[in-house]
Amino acid sequence: MSALKISWQAALALVFCVIAAFTLPLAGAEGSNPFSLGTTFTIFALVGLAALISAMRVTDALAAVILFVGAHGAAWLLLAGIAGNEGAARAPFFLLIAAAWLLAWRCVTVLSALRPKDRAVSTFLRLLIPTVFGAWILILWEAITRGAGIPFVLLPPPSSIGVRLVNSVPVLWADVNQTIFHSVIVGYIIGCGAGFATAILADRVPFLRRGLLPIGNMVSALPIIGVAPILVMWFGFDWHSKAAVVVIMTFFPMLVNTVAGLAASGHMERDLMRTYASGYWTTLLKLRLPAAAPFIFNALKINSTLALIGAIVAEFFGTPVVGMGFRISTEVGRMNIDMVWAEIAVAALAGSVFYGAIALVERAVTFWHPSVRGG
Repeated sequence: MSALKISWQAALALVFCVIAAFTLPLAGAEGSNPFSLGTTFTIFALVGLAALISAMRVTDALAAVILFVGAHGAAWLLLAGIAGNEGAARAPFFLLIAAAWLLAWRCVTVLSALRPKDRAVSTFLRLLIPTVFGAWILILWEAITRGAGIPFVLLPPPSSIGVRLVNSVPVLWADVNQTIFHSVIVGYIIGCGAGFATAILADRVPFLRRGLLPIGNMVSALPIIGVAPILVMWFGFDWHSKAAVVVIMTFFPMLVNTVAGLAASGHMERDLMRTYASGYWTTLLKLRLPAAAPFIFNALKINSTLALIGAIVAEFFGTPVVGMGFRISTEVGRMNIDMVWAEIAVAALAGSVFYGAIALVERAVTFWHPSVRGG
């Protein structure tokens, strides 16, 4: 026993396995169990052996591999067996899913503790850990919806959403082209650019700074569902009205953050620039804008999500027969909830890529900043 050092996740997984073994079958009645004897034995073996071997005196890397294989192999067999038998799962099925999830949790914990010297391996681990974490959100979602027999019209499992996504690529691409490459991108560039230029002007003219910021705070509180239909009436049903909504949503966050950033440079630095006889624009370009860069990028990242939300919501109030918001509102009326979730998945992916691209540019531009150096 002294050779074993079992974690609480592995110990609890073994407890769940023992309870599940005494309460078989995994699903259905005695005579209609969709899991064969061989499949059931394999699931128990994967979970049990992974928990036990990971507790032995093995390296952390080997333990992580064993836990990964055991957790995901068991989950795959459980989900494959319950597919087509929705609502037939019994308590042992959910106990084994929980046991596999505990092993995956332990796997992520072990991977997080690794400190490889190879840069490529370190980068791989930084990608693998959140991938495993996210994958288990989908696995648990799939297991609960299929195992408990939740109607697909209420909450479809990820597998059916994935099938719908693959089969609807042309439609989804047309929606992305209309919403993102027209409404979002155009409105984002105009809104952020106008907010930045106005912030420079407000910094130069104190009267504008004192007058615009309170108005900006007020406009930021305007409900989008009230503004969107008005702009649709003004600019028409095509993407121009949605871009106008995005401009309004992105203008004032950029204005407020840039004004705050321009005031972030210290008095000593500004006094030093004065001793060099630097004028307003030289000080702005060489001192104040670099000091404001974290604030500006913060506004750009905030606006990357606001722009997508604004364009999609604006399409609810009038649009051609294309667009992500139009598709969501239409498919909800048709009860095609899997298509709605496919649009949501595409929107989430597009928003994440947009945000990530801005974050990468921020790291490249503000490499000197203490927050970036510390990361």
